[in-house]
Amino acid sequence: MVRRKGELSPAAADRGWPHQVVLPELQAVGWRHRFIHDFCRDLSLCPRGHAVFHDNQWWCVFGFADQEHAEKFAQRFGGERFDPKQKGSGRQWAQWRR
Repeated sequence: MVRRKGELSPAAADRGWPHQVVLPELQAVGWRHRFIHDFCRDLSLCPRGHAVFHDNQWWCVFGFADQEHAEKFAQRFGGERFDPKQKGSGRQWAQWRR
């Protein structure tokens, strides 16, 4: 993986925004993406997102510094809690090991 100087690393994102929620990709793209980010304007949303693959579908991961913000997000969008320790590593970096 190539990162640019000053870019937030995945490990730093997991440390700074440990309260994570996943949504199926189809619920988080297109016009929904803008709606989600408008909702999160006053929440502690991580500026860097990522995705994981599980059960033949992609899931968008949203990280929050504040647990209450993650819960508010999950309630609003029907998301599921995600533990960063369940991410794959190396060549399997995108696998969600539930």
